[in-house]
Amino acid sequence: MKFDEALGRVVAYTLSSRPWPDAPAELMPVFTDGRLRPRLEPSPTARSAAVLVLIYPDEAGEARLVLTERLTYDGHHSGEVSFPGGKAEPDDANAAATALREAGEEIGLDPDVVEHLGIGFLDEVFIPVSDFRITPVIAAAERTPVLTPNPAEVARILAPGVDAFLPGAPVEIVERTIRDWPLRYGGYRVDGLHVWGATARILGQLGAILGSDPVV
Repeated sequence: MKFDEALGRVVAYTLSSRPWPDAPAELMPVFTDGRLRPRLEPSPTARSAAVLVLIYPDEAGEARLVLTERLTYDGHHSGEVSFPGGKAEPDDANAAATALREAGEEIGLDPDVVEHLGIGFLDEVFIPVSDFRITPVIAAAERTPVLTPNPAEVARILAPGVDAFLPGAPVEIVERTIRDWPLRYGGYRVDGLHVWGATARILGQLGAILGSDPVV
């Protein structure tokens, strides 16, 4: 999908009264032992965070996104793929400011490159294991940004095309035990990595928007 078309669809959806479409259901985690679905509603103690869903054109004008592969460490989210972002700080004016600041710290994003910040806000995502409630902030840059991974946080920067997340794109199903939870969930394959959890659900919802009929 071309960048101009992707940007136009996000803006049109935001300006319309239509609700955001849902991400593919198979991206949602379910227990494999008969229990009800894991809790996805924010807890009373959940901390605010935001991620930057940055759309930009490559040299051919195709729409791409920015993802990061986290460093491997002893802790939650080690080695996972995520959008640049993090927890809100007291000086952040809003979720868009949080996402932009964190992107600068993690991948060296120049804020002046982002011409369209906060053109849409996808559904909030709750991360039970770390107790964060994440606001996905859609933004756009009209040229390819120059990015540098922060070696203290980011192993590498990924730049998948949005076509990989449009409706009908392959979803890889995995069964795995996490913290004694037997789970089944779907994810996307990006540069040899399995992208799952909150990041996959954000990608899936964005793909559902971009793959829908144009708003009239």
